[in-house]
Amino acid sequence: MKIATFNINNVVKRLPNLLEWLAQAQPDVACLQELKATEAAFPAAALEAAGYGAVWRGERSWNGVAILAREAQPVMTRNSLPGDPNDPQSRYIEAAVNGVLVASIYLPNGNPQPGPKFAYKLAWFERLIAHAQGLLDSGHPVVLAGDYNVVPTDFDIYPTKNWKDNALLQPQPRAAYRRLVDQGWTDALRALHPDQPMFTFWDYKRNRWSRDAGLRLDHLLVSPSLAPRLAAAGVDREVRGRENASDHAPAWIELS
Repeated sequence: MKIATFNINNVVKRLPNLLEWLAQAQPDVACLQELKATEAAFPAAALEAAGYGAVWRGERSWNGVAILAREAQPVMTRNSLPGDPNDPQSRYIEAAVNGVLVASIYLPNGNPQPGPKFAYKLAWFERLIAHAQGLLDSGHPVVLAGDYNVVPTDFDIYPTKNWKDNALLQPQPRAAYRRLVDQGWTDALRALHPDQPMFTFWDYKRNRWSRDAGLRLDHLLVSPSLAPRLAAAGVDREVRGRENASDHAPAWIELS
């Protein structure tokens, strides 16, 4: 079973890129973030024609998350993160696919920091940690996949000081990510590639793609029952270099 995560950065604008990648990579499950599309604008028909059922939660202009399943229809179990019923932002969706519970996560960016956006990021992270503990306690096989908007360590970013004040690298979200993983989750990319940076994001500015000035922002965390089945993990880096590409590349795992 191949499960991928891909911040598509506008699913309508980059639908050809998405369809090309799906046809080549053929993930069994694909978690999408940053749809930047309303519910009605989500290209469900085009994805169905490509062989993928989908559940999604859109939002006008920003955010938005989806879960795709190859030759199957995901069974949505949740379309928002619990803990704040007044939170209007579309950042979390959860579905069952072939016996595995999969979440697509788009954690808040948090910039500029300090400020209300950074406070929202940290509060959202706390809600995720609480919900993730409940998922672990359930004993179900779970994958938490998505754009976490956190660089876990300095090894997960190219050598630079330009990002030192960015919300992605601050001690608080890094500590929150460690607390999440320490619940018992396995950070699949890092577990299988301990000696490689495994970048998933290259900013459009300052030739960062051509210089390989990347960051690891996209993570797939697997629950203890799935960890022994973790057979492979990787990043489809070449997707970032294509015309009209998202600034993220898909990351993926394979379960035996």
